[in-house]
Amino acid sequence: MTALPQGVDEETQQAVRPAGRFRVYVGSAAGVGKTCAMLDEGWRRHNRGTDVVVGFVETHGRVHTAELIRDLEVVPRKKVPYRGSAFEEMDLDAVLARKPEVALIDELAHTNVPGSGRHAKRWEDVLELLDAGVAVVTTVNIQHLESLADAVEEITGVAIRERVPDWVVRKADQMELIDSSADQLRRRMLHGNIYPAAKVPGALNGFFRTENLVALRELALRFVADETEEELLRYLKAQRPAGVWETAERILVAVTGASGADSVVRRAARMAQRTKGDLLALHVRVEDGVGKKPPATLESLVADVGGSWHEVTADDPARALVEFAAEHQVTQIVVGATRRSRWEEWRRGTVVRKVLRFAADAGIDVHVIARRTGGVRETTEGPDGHAPGEQGSGE
Repeated sequence: MTALPQGVDEETQQAVRPAGRFRVYVGSAAGVGKTCAMLDEGWRRHNRGTDVVVGFVETHGRVHTAELIRDLEVVPRKKVPYRGSAFEEMDLDAVLARKPEVALIDELAHTNVPGSGRHAKRWEDVLELLDAGVAVVTTVNIQHLESLADAVEEITGVAIRERVPDWVVRKADQMELIDSSADQLRRRMLHGNIYPAAKVPGALNGFFRTENLVALRELALRFVADETEEELLRYLKAQRPAGVWETAERILVAVTGASGADSVVRRAARMAQRTKGDLLALHVRVEDGVGKKPPATLESLVADVGGSWHEVTADDPARALVEFAAEHQVTQIVVGATRRSRWEEWRRGTVVRKVLRFAADAGIDVHVIARRTGGVRETTEGPDGHAPGEQGSGE
């Protein structure tokens, strides 16, 4: 094991995670530098004493990329005849027999030549290596992800035939975005650093148009950002830190069977859209069965406005709502105003009042929204005497 620098305490050493067993370099398009990043990572691990081999690397004839292999061991490829031509594929069995600590395998979404092995896709080869205890560093372009391929086809007008399931990429212990601006990528293309000269004009006027590359870059940034956010949530859930980390806006709307709930959902959706945040809808089923169940149309509405639907069972709806919000790092809670009379509020209290109290302790803002029924805004006052639409936070 490589010695760490002096002065690094034991607790910090334990907190630094080792290199992931499955690492994926994600790019917005060909030529951003994914293969180079993979080879550089392999070389760094090799220099630290790790047993690294190149299972398959596609240089596309780029001299600079080929030079980055340096003296890393390369597992010989399998030659496969197919329809009168000869192709080269990764020799999965040879890599398994060699059993290195780490295998560098390019182009995760690649379709294997029929007859070259027991798997149709390279990502299936990668999963078999991972199951065998071999760590894998690989690359993939954003257009090959199953959930995004159709969107990329619509944006670029180019059919995306090679696809990899999202869950395979999300299985990665470490995911890294290899980024490039559209202008920089087009300059690299023009200088012959991506495609052969004969293909450059067609590429620049087709898939590599500026607007296409900008859109692909945004898709890649969002995908990796979503995965990073999921990683943060998993970490925060495990560590249970006090309060909410406002790394991104998350809006939680409380949904009930009361009339006017749809207007509250729509208002919350507009708030989420304005802040570019996520929208979550939560229905708390009371254990004693009291309370109307939200209609199915409300769940459909949440889906239509881009939100996610959640349900929990609890005997204290207000506490359950705020606990759910804290667990999911929600930054703002949206609830509909109570319709109880002043006498009922004084005698029995309100869920809204309890939400405000619990949320204040958790450091989460609360918005109390006037319900609209039949196009008329209800003007019931909020628990602090202000009109519900004026309630801004739980402070």
